[in-house]
Amino acid sequence: MTGGLTHLDEDGAARMVDVSAKAVTAREAVASGRIAMSATASQAIRDGLVKKGDVLAVARVAGIMAAKRTADLIPLCHPIALSSVTVDFDLLDDGVRVVATARTAGQTGVEMEALTAASATLLTIYDMAKALDKAMVIGDIRLEAKSGGRSGDWKRGA
Repeated sequence: MTGGLTHLDEDGAARMVDVSAKAVTAREAVASGRIAMSATASQAIRDGLVKKGDVLAVARVAGIMAAKRTADLIPLCHPIALSSVTVDFDLLDDGVRVVATARTAGQTGVEMEALTAASATLLTIYDMAKALDKAMVIGDIRLEAKSGGRSGDWKRGA
């Protein structure tokens, strides 16, 4: 490996990490993100008044679908049999906070699946509400916690 980066071989070429020797363990990852918007757009989402439909219901499905397709979107990610993906919302006066959780029993973690779910959820909120506020800002996408695997548990800020 080059400098401890697992996605590079000894010559510096990209490679998919071989996880065949890893133990199958229960794994979970939680990711979050936020979309900031006008109070008018936030209220319309909360009241179900966006012309395209139920923004949060569609965004939740988009996030779940995206998690299931992470290996198709992120180079060198392993395809993972997910056992669960959830997407939850905190409705704010000036936007929406998204929390996505991915779970599996496998040989590699689900951090990328949780992050992908949060990202696609936020992008879908933007798409569905852009007629109300084109200046919305997506940000603060981050891993909040992960459990399972050789590296054990991790929690942001802990």
